[in-house]
Amino acid sequence: MAFPAPDPDLAADLIRGRGDVDGLFAEACRLRDEGKGRTITYSRKVFIPLTTLCRDRCTYCTFAKPPGAGGAYLEPEDVMSIARSGEAAGCTEALFTLGDLPEERWPQARAFLNERGLVSTIEYVARMSERVVEETSLFPHANPGVMSEADIVALRPSNLSMGLMLENVSRRLTGIGMPHHGSPDKEPAVRVATIEAAARRDVPFTTGLLIGIGETIEEIVDSLLAIHRLDRGGIQEVIIQNFRAKADTPMRRDPEPTVQFTARVAAAARWILGGRVNLQVPPNLTDRFEVYLGAGINDWGGVSPLTIDWVNPEAPWPHLDELRARTEAAGFRLAPRLPAYPEYLDDRWIDPVLLPAALDAVDDEGYALAPQAIA
Repeated sequence: MAFPAPDPDLAADLIRGRGDVDGLFAEACRLRDEGKGRTITYSRKVFIPLTTLCRDRCTYCTFAKPPGAGGAYLEPEDVMSIARSGEAAGCTEALFTLGDLPEERWPQARAFLNERGLVSTIEYVARMSERVVEETSLFPHANPGVMSEADIVALRPSNLSMGLMLENVSRRLTGIGMPHHGSPDKEPAVRVATIEAAARRDVPFTTGLLIGIGETIEEIVDSLLAIHRLDRGGIQEVIIQNFRAKADTPMRRDPEPTVQFTARVAAAARWILGGRVNLQVPPNLTDRFEVYLGAGINDWGGVSPLTIDWVNPEAPWPHLDELRARTEAAGFRLAPRLPAYPEYLDDRWIDPVLLPAALDAVDDEGYALAPQAIA
């Protein structure tokens, strides 16, 4: 019997573990196999934390730090040193991650930018992305927080793809005592506007949910439906990221989502979003991460052989050999990809500055070549 069409009330019940959960997992896998086959992808990346300064005050975050306590910008040569080390280690992606608009909160951030003749942190992202493209074989992926359409236009010639986690569409999470209070860039409408701007500019875009930060199950479903409504073909990847409690944060004692709950959310995401979207759960945030293959995912995201996960520094990446062995043991093929997925490597989605090099870096299926095979 066919599984029902996506329905908000049914989705909430299934995420709670009520009803035909086995049927949900079967439907998620059917949609994944129909849309993506039995290939699971990942990106060999190097993580470049361009600045750990941020104007937001999220209560679960250890990435953002104030000046004098680790909050700073990387100098250009530090950025290039990381990029060159990544290139030598066989990476193909330079992931630029940073805090949102630190110059709006910290005088030290404004001073750093002024000293270098920069108007904004986004301009620094563009400058360093351009250097990475010019001086290495890596392809940047910009994850700089909220972006205007002008920001996206400026970054597109040097970034193969971009991303911004929606996290959750509920404004309730910005209220007093909630995790996004005092964080203007976590206003859902602002984040939705960034996703819409990327769609207008034909940018392969990554978004997703952060689950376990105090949201209700109904808010999870609402957020998945919001992503589905926003998708006009440019949302290349949706991440279901499980909250991990961190020391020295206000949420250090909050419970983490169980593996079973995370898997049900991932399966519901596949059911709601369908077989076209690439679906990821990060493998470094769960010990037996291969369980998510049974929930319909088809991607492990960026995995670095060199740098830590600066957002979750307590959670090391699996070794690439282990990732391959555990993926293949579950009956799948593991294939490396560029920051943009194979189906986006054409002149609609990729800037002409980057497209020739991107096509030279992939095989006939659009998967990333081994480093020694790249011309």
